[in-house]
Amino acid sequence: MTATATRPGRSGDALPGGAALPVADPATTRRAALRLVRRDGRSVALMLTLNALAAGAGLAGPWLLGRIVDTVRSGGGVHTVDRLALVILACGLAQLLLARYARYAGHRFGERTVARVREQYVDRALALPAAVVERAGTGDLTARGTADVTSVAQALRDAVPEVCVAAAQVLFLLGAVVVLDPLLGLCGLGVFSAVFAVRWYLRRAHSAYLAEGAATSALAELLAATAAGARTVEALGLQERRTAASEQAVEHCRRTRTRTLFLRSVLLPAVDVAYVVPVVGVLLVGGALHGHGGISLGVVITAALYLRQLSEPLATILFRAEQLQSSGAAFARVEGLGQAPRTRTAPAALLPHPSAEPSPALPADDRIEVAAVHYAYGAGSGSPAADRDVLHGVDLTVRPGERLAVVGPSGAGKSTLGRLLAGIDAPRHGSVTVGGVPVAALDPAALRRQVVLVTQEHHVFLGTLRDNLQIAAPDAGDTALRAALAAVGADWAAELPAGLDTELGAGGHRPDGSQSQQLALARVVLADPHTVILDEATALLDPRTARHTERALAAVLTGRTVIAIAHRLHTAHDADRVAVMEEGRLTELGTHDDLVAANGAYAALWHSWHS
Repeated sequence: MTATATRPGRSGDALPGGAALPVADPATTRRAALRLVRRDGRSVALMLTLNALAAGAGLAGPWLLGRIVDTVRSGGGVHTVDRLALVILACGLAQLLLARYARYAGHRFGERTVARVREQYVDRALALPAAVVERAGTGDLTARGTADVTSVAQALRDAVPEVCVAAAQVLFLLGAVVVLDPLLGLCGLGVFSAVFAVRWYLRRAHSAYLAEGAATSALAELLAATAAGARTVEALGLQERRTAASEQAVEHCRRTRTRTLFLRSVLLPAVDVAYVVPVVGVLLVGGALHGHGGISLGVVITAALYLRQLSEPLATILFRAEQLQSSGAAFARVEGLGQAPRTRTAPAALLPHPSAEPSPALPADDRIEVAAVHYAYGAGSGSPAADRDVLHGVDLTVRPGERLAVVGPSGAGKSTLGRLLAGIDAPRHGSVTVGGVPVAALDPAALRRQVVLVTQEHHVFLGTLRDNLQIAAPDAGDTALRAALAAVGADWAAELPAGLDTELGAGGHRPDGSQSQQLALARVVLADPHTVILDEATALLDPRTARHTERALAAVLTGRTVIAIAHRLHTAHDADRVAVMEEGRLTELGTHDDLVAANGAYAALWHSWHS
């Protein structure tokens, strides 16, 4: 409805345990993968069946070639050879068609499944509390939703079908060699010498790829923060510091990628050697047996060709194993989002352990009570700095329909108090309730009907002006939308070429800071809550426009509770009461006239502002 607030100064990790967002453990990741497979079981069964048939058709070629060799050695005619060659051609064509449809079935399975993964990720991301997103940082969330989901998509679309085909081929080829001659089959088992290299690789790969993903997220977060604050970086001359931090993040990212590259450089050569050993063994043992009349030359050639064919499917499996390890780590990060704290509206099907808690009680009235509240950013993260309170024992009652102004110097805790009142954060000690119900315990739908926070930041979504307004009221008609714009003084909207259908953002109308903030205020009008918290909501407007907007908004909000975190003291002058915050404490509370007469902190602020 409105933009999220600027991340307050904090220390320590956003979530307990030192991680920005959770990463699912291997058991949870496997269960999630099995759930996806079970949801499309018929496609998986079809894919496996077609792969098995394709692998079976592929066995005919080498066996028939061995028959041709034996036929020629025994003096058979050309017609016999031609018939066998035609059968080889037919089997090859059958294998091609079956493999083609097997991959087609696999790709359909992959696309449907990755669509479910993306939808589930979006649902989970939208169900995260704003505080979790702010403290974890958008870089990690973005990296998981882009690079990690893409990695999972590529694995499901490409790697899984190819591994299924390759695995069927390996099983059929090894089985065929054993059927030809058990002794030659034992030689073929030498291909499993690659298992030692693979085990060495797998023990190290999962953690290495998780580290690579975490480094990528950290780099994305740093670059996103630098890009978003580019003007601040220039104004404060922080280019060298940000460049140094970026280079350090890039170097860390390079080291993690080099580590995974080293693992691959050990695995692949070892596997190449494992391909050659069985073929050499079959030729030596088969040659000796043939020399003693134990088996025919055709059998030796057939077995050697079967084992030679193993190299391609095994190479596919091992090549894709590297991708599957990478995508497995990515899937653990994607699935880990389901373990993050979330709002009560998260779909039950997406929760790892669905809760049987009853729905919370609805507020009895619109009265807001703040009782003995203490709050620390990042509390519980283990950092001593994170456990220092920024609010200390705040007590406050806001009566229904009251206009309360919260003033104080920068860093006094005004915005933090506003976040607690809006239910974005929960107090460390004490309580913040509306109608007797903890604000932070309300589900988002109920919370939006009770309290709305408008910050000094703003956001314009891609889409039309109508789309941006209907975020707050999906069923609102054009008349209501235009009335909301008029209420906040957004006269510019009537001059847009396509009216409410004008595209906003790149390629369309680009609202400036004041227009974007008026859009945020118009959403508040449409949301129609009983309590509105304005956290310096008109800070980006020029004084004349801000005054006009505040008066227009005040007229619309008549009869509602308004809590204004003010930096322009005329807002406090117009309020019913004024709360003064200093160093995280509520030091004064009363009407404007009473506080000026008391000649305390508020009086000093008022006289300083007037001068």
